[in-house]
Amino acid sequence: MDKQYKCHKISGGKVKGELLFSKDGLCFYLIDPKTGKIIEKEHCLYGQSIAGKIIVFPYGKGSSVVQADGMYQLQMTGMNPAAMIVMNADTTLAASAIILEAPMVNKMSDDFYNELHNGDMVELDADNGILTRI
Repeated sequence: MDKQYKCHKISGGKVKGELLFSKDGLCFYLIDPKTGKIIEKEHCLYGQSIAGKIIVFPYGKGSSVVQADGMYQLQMTGMNPAAMIVMNADTTLAASAIILEAPMVNKMSDDFYNELHNGDMVELDADNGILTRI
């Protein structure tokens, strides 16, 4: 059986995708909406696309307008992440995910961070708080 990890729903949805881990916080306004690539030069994922990925990151960066508009622009061009797993979900980030109906969870176990890596395929069922390695 595939291993399951419990999580806490912030914004619902069920998706399958490839994990992409970031040690740096994300400012969605510094992601090119045409390509989904991170354009923040100092970011650990600079030049990589988050489009269609299940992005794992510590926190969101930027004001409410910057976060919401950045996420909206990515969604409108289809370059948004499939889902988000965040360690520290601030109100702005959580509200933006809920408004845009973007799956988002937090409170992953230490096992998740120790056992899974970039490129691992998973299914996230945010509604039921379960992530399954597939």
